[in-house]
Amino acid sequence: MGYKVEAGISNKHLHLSAADLAALYGEGYELTKFKDLKQPGQYAAEEKVDIIGPKGEFKGVRILGPTRPETQVEISLTDARALGVKPPVRESGKLEGTPGIKLVGPAGSVDISEGTIVALRHVHLSPAQAAEAGVADKEIVRVAVNSGRPLVFDEVLIRSGDGHTAEFHVDTDEANAAALSNGDEVEIVKKG
Repeated sequence: MGYKVEAGISNKHLHLSAADLAALYGEGYELTKFKDLKQPGQYAAEEKVDIIGPKGEFKGVRILGPTRPETQVEISLTDARALGVKPPVRESGKLEGTPGIKLVGPAGSVDISEGTIVALRHVHLSPAQAAEAGVADKEIVRVAVNSGRPLVFDEVLIRSGDGHTAEFHVDTDEANAAALSNGDEVEIVKKG
């Protein structure tokens, strides 16, 4: 038996730098918490922006807080096709060489030169949870989903450290392929 964690499904969203938040919402603006996320200190904000690509756009995409050093837009491959962009599958924060996109808020717009990704599927674990699961930060594992459409996700990154707690993150495309819902239990399976 592997270590069990709950699934957290990520719809399209973005993380903003303080400078881009100011450009989109006005100087000195601070995000308003809508609800806490499972990862400690992370929250969904009330604020939303429009994302505009060469082919299409999405209105009212939620911002996640707090602000970060760099703006990052996270979308699914289906979203990417609708927008007309080709983002790579990447670990969060690895933005070099990724495509840019236009963001529009109530006070202005920003054309980011890079920062659009499809997030690499990953499992968050605290150091104690990682030890209990027998895995380490940056290790690659499999995650088994026992649903109406059982599936094993390969190449799943372990992200362990302070500020993490047990949760398997996939985007909506991946969740739909496995008939997976928020809060469903999945199992970490060591590779090898």
